[in-house]
Amino acid sequence: MVSISNVSRGSIIRWKGEPHSIESLIHRTPGNLRAFYQANMKNLKTGRNVEYRFSASESVDVIVTERKKYQYLYRDGSDYVMMDNETFDQINVPELALGSASRFIKDGITVDIVFADDGSILEVELPTFIDLEVTETSPASKDDRATSGTKPAIVETGAEVNVPMFIQTGSIIRIDTRSGDYMERVKK
Repeated sequence: MVSISNVSRGSIIRWKGEPHSIESLIHRTPGNLRAFYQANMKNLKTGRNVEYRFSASESVDVIVTERKKYQYLYRDGSDYVMMDNETFDQINVPELALGSASRFIKDGITVDIVFADDGSILEVELPTFIDLEVTETSPASKDDRATSGTKPAIVETGAEVNVPMFIQTGSIIRIDTRSGDYMERVKK
């Protein structure tokens, strides 16, 4: 057990029997009341975000983790087959471990997999930005390109992303995998 004051953003703790990743941790001292820590956490089993107040003297169970690089090979039903870059062992990763970023995963991409001390998969982290080709979007007229609107586009993985009007089919775009937002057009 570790004091909550020694835990930082990105740590993984066991809270109410389930693993949670600390998204943000803020120390608050409201007036003449006792100090507390406001924590925003993500439940790694369900994917839900939780907000909780820890007292300044409270202790939490920090999970010892191991982070390894894996390469995505192919999809097998609802699982994603990944290969260890060092030992070439293959494992099946459930879609829930990838979360909403699973719609941007493409062949050959390298991801970080976080394992708990018991060997179970806690979370899978895709690169922050990924370049994908637009496979389908409506053509923009001359008037549309002059305005600053957006339109839906389908990328090579099948995901739908809102892009600016000037993006055409065949363009390569950079996407933020955390939010699913269009970032910029990539020149070849």
